[in-house]
Amino acid sequence: MLIPMILSGGAGTRLWPVSRESHPKPFMRLADGHSLLGLTYRRALGCDEVAEVITITNRDYYFQTRDVWSELGNTASRAARYLLEPVGRNTAPAILAGALDVQARHGDDAILLVLPADHLIRDTQAFAGDVGQAAALALDGRLVTFGIRPTRPETGFGYIRAGDTLSGSSGRAVLGFVEKPDVDAARGMIDDGGYYWNSGMFCFTAGALVRAFADLAPEMLAAAGRCREATIDEPGQRFVELDRDGFAAMENISIDYAIMEKADNVAVVPATFDWSDIGSWTALAELTEADSDGNCVQGDTVLVGSRGCFVQSEERTVAAVGVEDLVVIDTADALLVAHRDRVQEVKEVVSRLKQSGHEAYKLHRTVFRPWGSYTVLENGSRYKIKRIEVKPGESLSLQMHHHRSEHWIVVSGMARVVNGEDEFFVRPNESTYIPAGHKHRLENPGVVNLVMIEVQSGEYLGEDDIVRFSDVYGRA
Repeated sequence: MLIPMILSGGAGTRLWPVSRESHPKPFMRLADGHSLLGLTYRRALGCDEVAEVITITNRDYYFQTRDVWSELGNTASRAARYLLEPVGRNTAPAILAGALDVQARHGDDAILLVLPADHLIRDTQAFAGDVGQAAALALDGRLVTFGIRPTRPETGFGYIRAGDTLSGSSGRAVLGFVEKPDVDAARGMIDDGGYYWNSGMFCFTAGALVRAFADLAPEMLAAAGRCREATIDEPGQRFVELDRDGFAAMENISIDYAIMEKADNVAVVPATFDWSDIGSWTALAELTEADSDGNCVQGDTVLVGSRGCFVQSEERTVAAVGVEDLVVIDTADALLVAHRDRVQEVKEVVSRLKQSGHEAYKLHRTVFRPWGSYTVLENGSRYKIKRIEVKPGESLSLQMHHHRSEHWIVVSGMARVVNGEDEFFVRPNESTYIPAGHKHRLENPGVVNLVMIEVQSGEYLGEDDIVRFSDVYGRA
């Protein structure tokens, strides 16, 4: 029995302005229209003997994650289970919580395949073959990682030092781990030939991992046990919210530091598949075929006398004249211009935006919610205009605003509106007015998307001016 466990939660700050805190890297759409998370699900389901797929993610990302699963169809969705983190933690607490969950429901011998949600692997057949090799080693009691053959002296990855090949397998014993090296050390490891990049993907049985924690990190195992005891997990439930206090009490540490670098039964399977962690705009540019001048472009772009550039445009036409080695990423509300050699520093932009309280570190102009999405069309002094889209059968919370009034105009579909003590329908080309201080709710009772324009006015228009009285998504 193989149970892929997908870790989905990294902010991907080096891929700003497309990746943001409320819509991070796993949800990014590539040029083919697929998200990294969706491709990870497809890859996991393509392995042999998959019993279910567990996604460990932050509670705030649950509804977006569920929507990605739904794109795979009902059969795949029935295999989905979610463990929701109440607070951000590193990989060790997440993986251990998942292992205890699997151990309790499927036993010690269930094989876990841990996959980050933001990796890109095209050769899924080779991937499935390597997973089979890793699964056999896991059943033999090994803690298995996947190693990537280095193609350059990369200083942003950890390295695995491999030993002898294990009998009857493509796997090799692990002699040690090397943290992110300087460039000279990285070159030396490439010349040596016995080192691999640490991919951050793992395979082991639930029992073997729990025993490793018992030996090497018993305090964390005890904390994870207390978290599990306090977590409400009803039989047949598809999503489980981990107990907040219990999960927050677990040490914020990676699985590498907590277990893999200390254990003496670690093996590495050298990958026969292609791999990219899509860790920067340079890595993303490598997915696009370059023209004769070395330029890679996506979207509506015009390049004149320019070389070695990566230009991506979501909506507007972007023109570049006489420039070299630039990364230009244009979104609806933010523009990034960076030299190709300094794309790792994009995360500093996010840090400064966050320090200054600028919403661009967190939100796009289009913001996804459990019920649908809204797009800010214009934001001025004492007014804001939004386009709101509500999915069929969904509803916003029963809420109230202290500082703003709202005027709703239905464009298409039908709205059921609660406004104070009144409840009524609003049809296309009709409108209603919500005064400040009124309890109100918007619902789509139809079978097609409800689209409406909202005009806000008032002295304060921040998204935190909201009091929820009830909410079907548990946000009240």
